[in-house]
Amino acid sequence: MTATLIQSPDRVVLQNISWQSYQGLIRDFAQEPAIRLTYDHGALEIRMPLDPHEPFKKLIGRLLEAVTEELNLEIRSLGSRICDREDLINGLEPDQCYYIQNEPQVRGIEEIDLTQLPPPDLAVEIDITSSSLNRFSIYQTLGVPEIWRYDGNRLEIYVLQGDEYIIQSSSRALPLLATDILRFLIPRQTLSENALVKQFRQWIRKQ
Repeated sequence: MTATLIQSPDRVVLQNISWQSYQGLIRDFAQEPAIRLTYDHGALEIRMPLDPHEPFKKLIGRLLEAVTEELNLEIRSLGSRICDREDLINGLEPDQCYYIQNEPQVRGIEEIDLTQLPPPDLAVEIDITSSSLNRFSIYQTLGVPEIWRYDGNRLEIYVLQGDEYIIQSSSRALPLLATDILRFLIPRQTLSENALVKQFRQWIRKQ
């Protein structure tokens, strides 16, 4: 393995990495949940997300889970579960990912084979610092229908149309939600997390 690029202290990119080596690193880092691996046709990025990445990831996850409870929707939350396919030579770990529409198909399945089952319906990316690799192209190859991207200031909803992602004003997986939920991310420094989620639930009930 040869490091060809160190973009920042929290990431390194390696080139000419075999699929077998990538899978070996997944096993090696299984006990290190903070480390994210992205693989694209031999290029491997190893990321170690730093604050404020993790708090935003958890908060957006709580909001998504709260709205499904309020709307009586079934959901399977898979966190940063690895989404990879050897036949496509691609793999990544979302910050959060969820099955919503396709939840019945994966209910109770421990090892989800993406060659046999659909990919998660929704992925969340916290891009406080951006990735060196084009993760959207990997998501597109895997067929993930929707991505939420939050950069610390803006929340963007991308929906897969054909072979590209288009920014939309509202979610396909959760049509009630739109980018205006950004308001519940901004006051995070003045409200406790539970109080913010409570406000969010009250807002959902009024919609």
